[in-house]
Amino acid sequence: MRPTGVELRRVTLPLVTPFRTSFGTEYEREALLVRVVTPDAEGWGECVAMPAPQYSAEYLDGTVDVLRRFLIPMLADLPPASGPPAVDGLPAADGPPAVDGSPAANGSTAPAGPPRMAAVAVKALFAAVKGHPMAKAALQTALLDAELRSAGMSLAGYLGAARTTVPAGVSVGIMDSVDALLDAVARYLDAGYQRIKLKIEPGWDVEPVRAVRERFGDGVPLQVDANGAYTIADAGHLAKLDPFDLLLIEQPLPEDDLRGHATLARRIRTPICLDEPIISARAAVDAIMLGATSVINIKPGRVGGYLEARRIHDVCAAHGVPVWVGGMVETGIGRAPNITLAALPNCTLVGDVSGSDRFFTRDITPPFVVAGGSIEVPAGPGIGVDPDSGALDAATTGTPEWIRW
Repeated sequence: MRPTGVELRRVTLPLVTPFRTSFGTEYEREALLVRVVTPDAEGWGECVAMPAPQYSAEYLDGTVDVLRRFLIPMLADLPPASGPPAVDGLPAADGPPAVDGSPAANGSTAPAGPPRMAAVAVKALFAAVKGHPMAKAALQTALLDAELRSAGMSLAGYLGAARTTVPAGVSVGIMDSVDALLDAVARYLDAGYQRIKLKIEPGWDVEPVRAVRERFGDGVPLQVDANGAYTIADAGHLAKLDPFDLLLIEQPLPEDDLRGHATLARRIRTPICLDEPIISARAAVDAIMLGATSVINIKPGRVGGYLEARRIHDVCAAHGVPVWVGGMVETGIGRAPNITLAALPNCTLVGDVSGSDRFFTRDITPPFVVAGGSIEVPAGPGIGVDPDSGALDAATTGTPEWIRW
């Protein structure tokens, strides 16, 4: 299905509290929204790139440029119409590889013939542009949303979600004091969150974790995220986290140090989870083969979209590696499909699936609410949510840009 136009819209939402990681402190969320219009429907996607190239090489202004100059013009090469989506929609020839590189016997279904979804077909078109997975993910998601809406199919049904609700987990940033951290964790537990993730960095690690364990006990599912702030020379120090029975330590070393992670895995008891290095199903295979990870965090923007995210989910399921869904401080446009992804069968660990009020006083969609420790999976067509026009206009910065052909 060839779109008739694409809109690029910048939005800025203030955060309810500053969010500090080892990369820096965020006070507001700047995001790029992509709207695809087709003859039958429109769809939305969110680009999760940050304003500065800190989490990854991509950054917000760069994604606008690559979308405008390269990716969006490629959509003109799509056929004007395509058949209805297959139930699964993922091409059999490009399914997830097993650890040994052979096709994985993961139980996923594939369409009987060539995939007819334009959102699937654009992967081959986008291959001509190296990198830029966040820009590609936003455009592919918007196109997928439009096509699923046209077919009256939910993203949950398309991806194969196994649950109608998912447990809510929250990421807690680095605080000015341990007392402030304990107060924040208490609020989130009172709100019903079923798992706590603490951001850590050198100088803010063992003592904050110890304080949380002493205050709230061993029954609270707890994990930490270093965002690559340590080196293998810190292995002895990171081993001091072992007595606290953490679910995992996420990305302790730099993203390009797979061998270091494999070495660290042999020197500490806490399971290692990789984030930034997992950019594709093949990258997940490499990490598993090297023994660099026993858990994987899937961030759809980082891997190029929800179709590749599904492949990563499948290859991990085939080899007994649990996955969970990470967050990038998304608005409701990005939060909705993340919640859907977290409902897949092998997402057995609680992800960064929080309510809208964790970050925003007013989201640009109807808010996602934590009830009984869980959040409902969107069930409507496509990603299952629409922006609130008033909230969207209030958050929009600058003039939305339309690209038509």
